[in-house]
Amino acid sequence: MKAQDIMTRDPSCVTPETPAREAARIMKDEDVGAVPVIKGDGSRSLVGLVTDRDIAIRVVADGNGTDVPVRQVMTSDRIATASADTDLDRIMDTMASEKVRRIPIVDERGDLVGIVSQADVVLKAKDNSKAEETVERISEPGGRHSH
Repeated sequence: MKAQDIMTRDPSCVTPETPAREAARIMKDEDVGAVPVIKGDGSRSLVGLVTDRDIAIRVVADGNGTDVPVRQVMTSDRIATASADTDLDRIMDTMASEKVRRIPIVDERGDLVGIVSQADVVLKAKDNSKAEETVERISEPGGRHSH
């Protein structure tokens, strides 16, 4: 099974200038925990990812207003990505090693084409034991996104 078989295609996105409140509204309306950040102005080039945790910690806990631009709260360094033809096993390995619950799917230009979430893996993986192991490893403390 490949990423293209389970990914959410063309997910809703924001740009670095979008207010954090708008990213949070998208998360609420679509019942998702992260929104990809793209360059904008006609470009779907992935530049970051903003999560519900980013908003809770970098907006609410740090006392910033909800109009703060997404660029100030998003994760943008070394985001793990995959291509549409990446094997699901490799995606699960990346999720587990990076301790992330979502992997943006990009094309050869780096343009966002989809996203694979932990829920996609659990619901659609044929190897349930590998899916369970992936969730356990993602949930272990640590990882470079834990700060």
